[in-house]
Amino acid sequence: MTGRHLAVVAVLVIALALAGVWLGRMVQPAAHHSGAELHALMHDELELDDAQERSLAVLERDFAGRREALEAQLRADNARLAEAIAAEHQYGTRVSAAVDATHRAMGALQKATLEHVFAMRAILRPDQQARFDEVVSESLAQPGL
Repeated sequence: MTGRHLAVVAVLVIALALAGVWLGRMVQPAAHHSGAELHALMHDELELDDAQERSLAVLERDFAGRREALEAQLRADNARLAEAIAAEHQYGTRVSAAVDATHRAMGALQKATLEHVFAMRAILRPDQQARFDEVVSESLAQPGL
């Protein structure tokens, strides 16, 4: 097989892989995220007092910056993974290392999110915590996560 034929096959394989990913995303329902539900719960349902509202505003501001930084790291790690895949065209050492870095970034984002959830819970009264816990549990039990 000539270099030209190999290049055509490689382009076709990549195009088919991208089409498969696109099709999979269209068929599979979107993942259920609890962020909007918790936000609505905290702001609309729990009837926070003024001190709780101020504490929540600080928590949300601080977490927004942290989340943004962690998401930027995840995007950078994903870009390095794409570069490694393009360079190696197999599951080699660069791809493996890039996958590990991406997993670390995802884990750091998940841990930071959980820390934020627990920090929000900590500003609530016991009666509010019970409802908060229900929403968190229901959200995590949803199919598709």
